Amino acid sequence: MKNKLLFACLAMLTALALAACGGGPGGPGGPGGGEEGGGAAAVPADDALAEELSVYNWADYIDEELLTQYEEQYGVKVIYDTYASNEDLLAKLQAGAEGYDVIMPSDYMVSTMIGLGLLSEIDTASMSNIGNMDADFMNAPFDPDNKHCVPYQWGTTGIGYRNGNEYFDANPPTSWAALFDPAVLENYSPQGINVLNDPRELPAAAAFYLGYSPNTENPDEIAHITETILAAKPFWKTFNSEGYDTELLIPDEVVLSQGWSGDVALAYYETWDDDAEDGNWYYSIPEEGAVKWLDNMCVTASSERKGTALHFMNFLLGAEQGAAITNYSYYASPNEAAKEFILDEILEDPSIFPPAEVQAKLEWLVEPSDEGIKLYDEMWTAIKAGS
Repeated sequence: MKNKLLFACLAMLTALALAACGGGPGGPGGPGGGEEGGGAAAVPADDALAEELSVYNWADYIDEELLTQYEEQYGVKVIYDTYASNEDLLAKLQAGAEGYDVIMPSDYMVSTMIGLGLLSEIDTASMSNIGNMDADFMNAPFDPDNKHCVPYQWGTTGIGYRNGNEYFDANPPTSWAALFDPAVLENYSPQGINVLNDPRELPAAAAFYLGYSPNTENPDEIAHITETILAAKPFWKTFNSEGYDTELLIPDEVVLSQGWSGDVALAYYETWDDDAEDGNWYYSIPEEGAVKWLDNMCVTASSERKGTALHFMNFLLGAEQGAAITNYSYYASPNEAAKEFILDEILEDPSIFPPAEVQAKLEWLVEPSDEGIKLYDEMWTAIKAGS
């Protein structure tokens, strides 16, 4: 399985230089807490752990056997819930939701939450497994010195397309035009297209297509992005970023989807046919560039179980635990020590761990200014309301 996927991806990399394809895409007890709490949370002794811990994560983003393992090993009941986007997470916390302890926001959202006082400070020096992390993912610009969060998983946002589709067999999508150019879309739109229901990821893809920064705050460029999305929207079947891999990709309800690398990889491996030695879904990072992202484990400022939250996060930073997350989710791990335990077909898949020439075309999403937030909110309202 891994060889077929690897060779397919490398062949396209050679031909296209910038596209990555294949079967997949491919945030403590005791005193302290957040800035207002007066100190950084520290890992407690096991006998000081809380009875319960609430974890709020993206959908399909952890092997829940790890939750069971933690519960059985430490006697802490894990209350687990999921969300569909960073903005959903933020809205829930801003609406006053309390009780959540550990959350997993993406890079730019970490900056926003720090500014809003929604995250607790933490003491990574007290975390015995922090040394497992790849230094490249530490001290990120959105959280200098990891004062609030530690890395969880990383990946890219590209295009998943149906293997065996007559159109894509001859025209593999190497450009964001596959998602935004009506003249291209009309060739396969009746078969179903999905885009991410995400107010930063979808505009970012259109920005790359138009040659703009995915973080643009230029009103004229924002207007052009909005117009481009509205022109393509009639060709799309669904806006889905929660469960689209299992609900749309794996059952072949669509033939093309904007997607996160691990979700498309999951669809590839879940549809693997031993006779054909292939899966139903391939992944492309378009030649114009794409978003790279880092999801993080953080402790909410409202948590009353900060020590237990940090203890749980340290548990997930273990080498075998980090590998289990990647082996389940098909997203790349920032845990260097975990690589010893990650499945070969994942570790060697360039759509999950992209080569250097592809990584050079990737960009982070960053926190918008106040004016930028207003522009993006207005754009998203127009996109969702427009026909």
